Amino acid sequence: METGRCPVSGPKKSPLTPKAIIHQRFGTKACYKVEEVQEVVQNGCPGLVIPQKGPCLYRCSLQLPEFSVVSEVFRRKKDAEQSAAEKAIQKLGIQPKEDNFSVEQAWDELAGRLSYLFSIEFLPAIHPLSGHFRAALAREGHLNGFIPVAAIAAFDAKINSLCKFISSEIESNHLLVMSLIIEAAKRLADTLLFSEEKLSLKRLTPHPPEIIQSLLKNEPNFPESISIEAVRIPFSTEKTVESVILNAASGNYYLDVIAKELGVKDASKVLISRTIGKASSETRLYFCAPESITLGLSSELYMKQASSFKGYVNTTATYLSGQEICGDAILVSVGYTWKSTDLFYEDLSLRAYYRILANKIPSGIYKLSREAILVAELPTAFTTRSNWRGSFPRDILCTFCRQHRLSEPVFSSDSIEPLADLPGRKRLRDTASGGNETNEGGLAATAVAQEGCTLVYRCTVKIYSKCQDLILLCSPKESYKKQTDAIHNAALKVLSWLDRFLGKVDMSEEEITSSAKGFDILIYPQQFVKEFSSCQFFPKYQWSSATLAGSFLCPSYSNVQINTLEDESSSGMTPSGGCLVCVTYKIYLSTERDCIKEHLEGSEEFEFEIGSGAVSPVLEAVVTQMSVDQSACFTMELPSKEIVLAVAHDSANVLSLLSSGTCLMKCEVTLLRVTVPLEDRMEQALFSPPLSKQRVEYALQHIRESCAASLVDFGCGSGSLLESLLAYHTSLEKIVGVDISQRALARAAKILHSKLNGNIEAEQPTNRIKSAILYEGSILACDSRLCGYDIATCLEVIEHMEEHDACLFGDIVLSSFCPKILIVSTPNYEYNVILQKSTPQYQEEDPDEKSQQQSCKFRNHDHKFEWTRQQFCQWASELALRHNYDVEFSGVGGEPNKEPGFASQIAVFRRKDSSPVKADFTEHYNVIWELSSSNNSRS
Repeated sequence: METGRCPVSGPKKSPLTPKAIIHQRFGTKACYKVEEVQEVVQNGCPGLVIPQKGPCLYRCSLQLPEFSVVSEVFRRKKDAEQSAAEKAIQKLGIQPKEDNFSVEQAWDELAGRLSYLFSIEFLPAIHPLSGHFRAALAREGHLNGFIPVAAIAAFDAKINSLCKFISSEIESNHLLVMSLIIEAAKRLADTLLFSEEKLSLKRLTPHPPEIIQSLLKNEPNFPESISIEAVRIPFSTEKTVESVILNAASGNYYLDVIAKELGVKDASKVLISRTIGKASSETRLYFCAPESITLGLSSELYMKQASSFKGYVNTTATYLSGQEICGDAILVSVGYTWKSTDLFYEDLSLRAYYRILANKIPSGIYKLSREAILVAELPTAFTTRSNWRGSFPRDILCTFCRQHRLSEPVFSSDSIEPLADLPGRKRLRDTASGGNETNEGGLAATAVAQEGCTLVYRCTVKIYSKCQDLILLCSPKESYKKQTDAIHNAALKVLSWLDRFLGKVDMSEEEITSSAKGFDILIYPQQFVKEFSSCQFFPKYQWSSATLAGSFLCPSYSNVQINTLEDESSSGMTPSGGCLVCVTYKIYLSTERDCIKEHLEGSEEFEFEIGSGAVSPVLEAVVTQMSVDQSACFTMELPSKEIVLAVAHDSANVLSLLSSGTCLMKCEVTLLRVTVPLEDRMEQALFSPPLSKQRVEYALQHIRESCAASLVDFGCGSGSLLESLLAYHTSLEKIVGVDISQRALARAAKILHSKLNGNIEAEQPTNRIKSAILYEGSILACDSRLCGYDIATCLEVIEHMEEHDACLFGDIVLSSFCPKILIVSTPNYEYNVILQKSTPQYQEEDPDEKSQQQSCKFRNHDHKFEWTRQQFCQWASELALRHNYDVEFSGVGGEPNKEPGFASQIAVFRRKDSSPVKADFTEHYNVIWELSSSNNSRS
């Protein structure tokens, strides 16, 4: 992508949906009924009479006074409803038209709308604004009958829509909307009275007494006093957010009650934000209007007024609403709705307030979807649908866009053929598969592979502003076997970068653009900064775990006590990378002697995948040391007060404990069960010892034979190979691991540190290791510190890379690193049919796999390819020939002279040239952890 210049416009958006048109015509008389349609799919087994359940589909019937229609079948309920409405429109012969008023027409419509709002017909209507008109009739004295202009601007959507035709600047401008309403009211001077002092409007001709009496009779009987819990957000950052109680007596106008709490005389001096959170919510911010205010149509006039109040800008409230808010603000959930004439209200606690803040960032949205703010983290990778817990990345991104008032994200998925020009791969026939664009998280039609060729998918994500300016484009390079995986992984990339951006919103445009490139994201800086300008006010406490390497290597927990549960014996199964674990946990605040305990968060069954980053490093580090049926108790680092209050059910008690300065945060966890990955289950069903151990023993044999003193493990992950080597007597003196995952390296560091330090302190080493280093970096990058090692390993790694990257790795390692021996292992695709037939559990995996038309699937969801023996042999032989190496082939699991060969195929490369290797390139890796026998470990 050569430039970041923004296109002129984004996708067109119709002003009214079919459902909206039907609602305009029929209102509540239109009745939608959605039913689930069960689709029976082919089970692929002739003679099997058990029906196989397909995906959930929906059909909608729409009943109108004159006729009914039935929609087609859709995957989503709302699509079925829109389809039914569209059919009804066609049957009625309605031609949907776009409102495209001129400015003068908009003024006429605005005046007409005001005239209707103040009419007798509107007074008894069920509308969010009609309740204010009825309440105004009960106001006493000179305020009787006056409606605050701010209420009209906030609670009538039609008014706001018409104002947008007159001025495009009203989206975040409270006062400009009010100015337009007042100007339109002047056209109705014979029927409406405007009070500049009260910033309110009133009918010149009072409503007939009988109308008022009729309304009062139908008003619901409220209790004498209503207490509503709300939150005061001070504009001064030196003051704390606090809970307040609004006491509304029967018959009082609730806006007057809020005005009193804000310290002004009546509702006319109160401004109202748009809704906070869900669009259907009545949660809004209420704040004071400037003391001296002159309303006019001039945008310049507004800017001059606003600039004089910059010192009073409420940064937190501004961030929440996306509108500039000055002075103290009250956040409360109260108002009239479309559902009833009754006043709706609900308590809004400090806990709810901080959860609203959390719902503005990707990691917070994910945490809330799991109801686990203290332990859940936005995962670093989307592995499989069956292992993912909580809201899916696509849905989280849609929620994020709605929270920040952006258009729904657009996902464009392309089906492509795997590379045909790689060693051993036959050229695939061309397939007709263009890009399919979907929005609102929808899926495009799945492409069909021809002649057994399995297509792979890539997905791009576009995010537009409400004005349809493109602000972000993500084009990941990775491809996936399933379209849903491509979509979710692309969405997760965007979410991960947005999380990083919101953690440091004061970045310059250059820094924003540069950091986004690392996530395959192109930013359109001017539009992006404009849309996220209010994020500069984002509260500075950290909702997600720190991303620095040091934070992973020194996880913030202490005093770990692991015990086997009473009356039960430990199964001995310890979770490792890729395992799906289930724990029960409880987190609480306590004093140092546990005299007082205040429960914060917990779950009877909480599942997560080890190694996916789905939980805090602290919890994962403890759980990976446990066996099934064991429990542990440990002390965690106390997070910020705001995060604790987001989970506290009793904020008063929690604040008291926190203010004491002596409280601790403790976690009790029990490991209930461990589900090992499918690949491990398949291997365990056939091989003893497991293939992973057989690969270690194979590498160990070559280490002993070659008397190697130094070893580097490319793609070391959590250090399973390096850890295993420590249990044997070898000639190795220096071991090095390289991986791109900080989290995996953190686990490796913890394990190696524990074992190597234990040996050194005991002065009875079981091996000769003097030095161990872990590097963070891509194995496709060169680093002179790793040149000329005696032996290099790359076990079951290359299949997790794109195929062309795997080929590139072979060239880089033999031409630049030049180890004396290189051992590469990778799955033998031909053996999969035996593994899969031997594993009954294989049938219960991801249901999406059932739709794949391939005779034998890959062993792991993350494998980008798997080679046959011929393909692997050709790749290794050509590689050795290019770089002056000898190569020999072997494997583990299976027999060499019996079909289909080894389960895991291995190539051993030996350098022919024994001369010293010259390193003339730079260092690209970061040292994550290092230990030597003469120095303590450092990170």
